Amino acid sequence: MPDEPAAPKPKSNFIRDIIDRHLASGRFDRVRTRFPPEPNGFLHIGHAKSLHLNFGLARDYGGLCNLRMDDTNPETEDQSYVDAIKEDVRWLGFDWEDREYYASDYYERLYEWAVALIKKGDAYVCDLTADQVREYRGTVTKPGTPSPYRDRSVAENLDLFARMRAGEFPDGSKTLRAKIDMASPNMLMRDPLMYRIRRERHYRRGDAWCLYPTYDWAHGQSDSIEGITHSICTLEFEVHRPLYDWFLDRLGVHHPQQIEFARLNLGHTVISKRRLLELVESGLVSGWDDPRMPTISGFRRRGYSPESIAAFCEKIGVAKDNSIVDLPLLEMCAREHLNRTSPRAMAVLRPLKVVITNYPADRVEEFDAVNNPEDPSAGTRKVPFSRELWIERDDFMEAPPPKFYRLSPGREVRLRYAYFIRCDEAVRDASGEVVELRCTYDPATRGGDNPPDGRKVKATLHWVSARHALDAEVRLYDTLFTVRDPLDVPEGADWKAALNPGSLETVRDAKIEPLLASAAPESRWQFERLGYFVADRRDARPGAPVFNRTVTLRDEWARLVKAGRDAA
Repeated sequence: MPDEPAAPKPKSNFIRDIIDRHLASGRFDRVRTRFPPEPNGFLHIGHAKSLHLNFGLARDYGGLCNLRMDDTNPETEDQSYVDAIKEDVRWLGFDWEDREYYASDYYERLYEWAVALIKKGDAYVCDLTADQVREYRGTVTKPGTPSPYRDRSVAENLDLFARMRAGEFPDGSKTLRAKIDMASPNMLMRDPLMYRIRRERHYRRGDAWCLYPTYDWAHGQSDSIEGITHSICTLEFEVHRPLYDWFLDRLGVHHPQQIEFARLNLGHTVISKRRLLELVESGLVSGWDDPRMPTISGFRRRGYSPESIAAFCEKIGVAKDNSIVDLPLLEMCAREHLNRTSPRAMAVLRPLKVVITNYPADRVEEFDAVNNPEDPSAGTRKVPFSRELWIERDDFMEAPPPKFYRLSPGREVRLRYAYFIRCDEAVRDASGEVVELRCTYDPATRGGDNPPDGRKVKATLHWVSARHALDAEVRLYDTLFTVRDPLDVPEGADWKAALNPGSLETVRDAKIEPLLASAAPESRWQFERLGYFVADRRDARPGAPVFNRTVTLRDEWARLVKAGRDAA
């Protein structure tokens, strides 16, 4: 038998180059990465990039990737966030196996290492308030001023630190700080905080601790405990790297390499858990999994597939410079995957009744409809046809402009899979609105074939048999914000002012073909001529289907850009 084709070689990038050098030099003999989210919110699309990077590096180098909850802030963290994070990571296709860790599991060891630094004269207990610490730190052009408590003896620091842990002092009254360099050009190296007193119940440790480590203190040491070789962080942590290295060097423990890459910023939304939480708590969205949110659960509920998100992460690659990626690239990845995998169905979102006057009132036919032209193995389905149909209201114009080829008085169109029909009359209600079209059909065009006389039509419409149609709620989503960068606002301005008032349109009287009655939650479909849709995983009920639009069939953004260029 011929050999199986080799798997494609992963694209090179600066992180892989660093890892290759480390393995070649013998600094590390393996690769071990970690994905360390803080359980204070849901994962967003930026986390997907980090997940694919960390788990992908471990996979490609035959290593391991840990899942670690960075739970050092009891005020904002919760078990519900942990559960949501784990669900999202699994949905994206990653398996951490038995390597589920928590920074809170290391509290005792972190405390012991802090004691070791105190004994070496590298840490001290400080009584300055938070405001005083900021004042003493100086500025980028002015060195900091040493704390008056900086020269406490080792014995006094050990005693105070033990009493801090025992809960003898009020919250915020004392901190433990590293003794580094108050004149360092890197402000983070000016005696940074390691511990603060907070009487907050921890979601895992309960009331066992009132002394909590800072992220900078817990981060590198947690990496060291787990044997991480390459600690992949986003670019804002580049300035933290000297502190990461300093702690590990002073302790003399296993020292991973921190590497920073550009975080993912997605246009027309915000990628910040603090901002996203504000949207949730203010009721501006329905929750963390609102399909307009850039969270993993939001994209999942909107109908994006794990494969499309993986393709997006692959296309944007890994870089050192921050930038904004426009949403159409992600939408393109969704279309490419959904086009290959989604079964087709017919639905009418804004129904207009069509009565075929020369079709028998009691007759019902069934036509074969292709389930997916991209996948012949998907086969066909039966679609019922009767005298009364629903078509899209936008597919009829009484006085059409040039290049409008759909239905109008006296014009003939093809009904997908069925017949040619000609509009003979438009019926209006008392207000003058067209409520019904009276049409005739040509029996010689059964199956949508061209008639024997060779005449052709320029439009093919989708439709649903009125007798067999089911009512459905369909939600049409647009971008959450009207501007590319919602945070690019003048100081003091409200970034939420750019929220898109048209980001959600709910259609409550859509008509769908009978097949969709059995659509399973999260099943993805192409509604012919309308776009890709998903059966809502939360709100759909038996007999009350709800669908969310994932993306339109065409890249409207690219079309508008091209039109603008042509006009110029």
